[in-house]
Amino acid sequence: MSKRTQIASCVVGAIALASSSIAFAGPLADVQKEAQKIQVAANKSQEKINGLFEQSQELLVEYRGVIDQTENLKIYNDYLAGLVADQQRVIDSLQSQIDSIEETKQNIVPLMGRMIDSLEQFINLDIPINLQERLDRVERLRDLMGNSSVTVSEQFRQVLDAYSIENEYGTRIQSYTGTIDASGTQVSVDFFNLGRAALVALSLDQENAWVWDNDSRSWQQLGDEFLDSTIQAVRMAQGLVPEDLVEIPIRAAE
Repeated sequence: MSKRTQIASCVVGAIALASSSIAFAGPLADVQKEAQKIQVAANKSQEKINGLFEQSQELLVEYRGVIDQTENLKIYNDYLAGLVADQQRVIDSLQSQIDSIEETKQNIVPLMGRMIDSLEQFINLDIPINLQERLDRVERLRDLMGNSSVTVSEQFRQVLDAYSIENEYGTRIQSYTGTIDASGTQVSVDFFNLGRAALVALSLDQENAWVWDNDSRSWQQLGDEFLDSTIQAVRMAQGLVPEDLVEIPIRAAE
């Protein structure tokens, strides 16, 4: 072939090759673009997956926390249920007591009446220590029983207080003034009582002394041998002299 022909052939070949490269360049760019889109989409998907994984981990932690809290609440609810059951037992007991109040009143009111009667009878049979004061206390109790503004519990409390005061007379040493009937004559005296063991009376001029005889329910005059001791006993009870041994007549126990 001539040189011109060879050159022409080369030119044609080059043009063909260039055309082929141009023809392939278009689809390759599209593929690269699609690949880039896929990569971007994949990155976004991975980010979503990572986000969902983190959320799932947070939800797992929260779930475990809820489970623990649920167990704690169950234990606490069981505890509260026990308290409620105990409170219900107390309520039932209180209701039972309330229901029995009327029955209790019906039984206790006659009992208090018998207690007051027994107290009055005891005072009248006992040695007359503070006799009028004790009888007045019994009358106040009777008035109290007829007072509708005073509750049954308060009435019962005061009856018990009266019994407690009577009990104290058995251990009390005291001196107080009053009068006695000495052979039909009213005499002003200083009393001295050693519990319920002895009750003596000393005239205010300290010239005479008497002792109470509970069998005869009367005052018996003491001999002069007991006068000084009676004076000393009265002064001791009044706090004028220190306590000491004194000789006074005491009825022997039977």
